[in-house]
Amino acid sequence: MTHPHRLGILGGTLDPMHFGHLDAADVARRALDLDEVWFVPSHDPPHRPLDPVASPFHRFAMTSLAVSDHEAYRACDLELRRAGSSYTVDTLRELHTQGWAPSQLFFIIGVDAFAEVAAWRAYPDVLGAANFAVISRAGLPAPQLAAQLPELSARIATAGITSATGTGTMIFPVEGRTRDVSSSLVRQRLRDRQSISDLVPAQVERHIMTHGLYGSGKQIA
Repeated sequence: MTHPHRLGILGGTLDPMHFGHLDAADVARRALDLDEVWFVPSHDPPHRPLDPVASPFHRFAMTSLAVSDHEAYRACDLELRRAGSSYTVDTLRELHTQGWAPSQLFFIIGVDAFAEVAAWRAYPDVLGAANFAVISRAGLPAPQLAAQLPELSARIATAGITSATGTGTMIFPVEGRTRDVSSSLVRQRLRDRQSISDLVPAQVERHIMTHGLYGSGKQIA
């Protein structure tokens, strides 16, 4: 059976991109049969108390480097080219204007971040702009999503991609192992003069060290 082209979207500050982002994309791609995944660094994340540390240029460069060895992954500057706050619904609507149907789009997000979806702009309409692939995090299993958000239970798939019907959108809990990494941990390691080789791809680490990002020097223990 052939499926329509399915595109995964993974957004965030990506400050910097790390193995946890790549793991989430890998898990979603396998579970939902995604053809591609685009990584979209945000320009001005509205739900973050602090602005990104690295510039848009460096965040896009690190994202591009992180996916350079993955044929089906690419960095996308859609939000970096748009002024103002980076709202997910605006990004999804822009993809609609490029010819993508909502049913073809799968927004990849951790279960902890998705728990705050009611605070997003254009909620609940944003849920109709794409499918949502909600990835388990350490101590937060995605299959318990319906219990955590009972008001969305009618939208939550119970049998993976086989639950998809017609051209509508759904929420897909995705169980899988992802490394417990955060961008803040990467930055803290660098401030503490510790190695980040287990947290980010080698190309990203080289970029950080070459440009002295996040307070790093060129000698890491």
